Amino acid sequence: MKPRGLSLGMSVQTDNRTGNIVAVYFQVRIGKAAHVEELAGGDAFANYNAKGELLGVELLGPCNLSVLDKIARKDSAPVANFFRQSVPRQMALA
Repeated sequence: MKPRGLSLGMSVQTDNRTGNIVAVYFQVRIGKAAHVEELAGGDAFANYNAKGELLGVELLGPCNLSVLDKIARKDSAPVANFFRQSVPRQMALA
C-alpha cells in the first residue's frame, strides 16, 4: 500500500532511430515544481514542490543507483522501492 499523496508512474523516451533510452521520468507526486536539484553531473534532476516534497526525478543519462537512493532517503520506502524496481538497466550504474 502506498502512502497517501503518492502518484507513482514512469515515462520513458527512446531514440526513434536506435530504440535506445534517452530519458526516464519517475513521477512521485502530482504538482508544480518550485525547485529543481541537479545531481550526477547533470544526468539526474529532482523536482520538488514549494513544500519540499519530491515530485519526480528525471534521468538524462546512466546514473549511479546511489543517487536515486539518496533522493528517496528523504521520502518513504515505497518511493525507494519504486526507483529500484523501475529504473531501466540501460539507465542504471551499480
